[in-house]
Amino acid sequence: MQLIIDVGNTRVKTAIFDDDVMVAKKVMALPQFVENLGGFVAAYPVKKAIISSVGRLSKEQARSVQLRFPTLLLSHTTSLPFINDYGTPETLGVDRMALVAAFAKAYPGKNGLIIDAGTCITYDFINAEGHYKGGAISPGIRLRYTSLHNLTANLPLLETHMPEQIVGDSTEMAIHSGVMVGVVKEIDGIIDQYKRDFGVDTVILTGGDTETLSKRLKNSIFAHSNFLMEGLNYILRRTND
Repeated sequence: MQLIIDVGNTRVKTAIFDDDVMVAKKVMALPQFVENLGGFVAAYPVKKAIISSVGRLSKEQARSVQLRFPTLLLSHTTSLPFINDYGTPETLGVDRMALVAAFAKAYPGKNGLIIDAGTCITYDFINAEGHYKGGAISPGIRLRYTSLHNLTANLPLLETHMPEQIVGDSTEMAIHSGVMVGVVKEIDGIIDQYKRDFGVDTVILTGGDTETLSKRLKNSIFAHSNFLMEGLNYILRRTND
């Protein structure tokens, strides 16, 4: 079995895979990661682990995993199941590497666009020949709400809400329309352009805001809530396969 660890800025997502099947999943607060990990893995015969960190995982926290299991720390030097044509591969986020790896396994021979809707919205394009070309990084939903509040004098900080109409008849509804309708139109517009310019025929939507957004997009997408974890598992399995 494989232990998958995906470190964000405040939370750590962990999972146990038996070959390609996820058998357990747990989200932990980053400060309590070490003390929570032992109880999570105790019931499973874990043979190896992978750590993907875009957050502030300390050397001590990483070492606590390395002392228990053979551990792969994902980086731009890791062997990947696609050809990386990114101009600055050392700056490519490990989360984006994992998403492209998941696509390469699940949809070989397809022109694909992977959209990860989380703190940021990332767009990643891999062609049918298995070449990763790059993509885009955009502010995510909560980042947009927070920026409107923090960078203006009078706009309130609101909870996420999908409006029923585009015309906001109050300041709050105008903010909801600007953020939520704006995100939906952005994603649909980018999908349309990738289809038109690059023949994209498979679009993946993943990340924390998948459920909120998937119902409003006009384009056909495949929603995969565990796509990143599956990509990390694939990268790890390839180290010995």
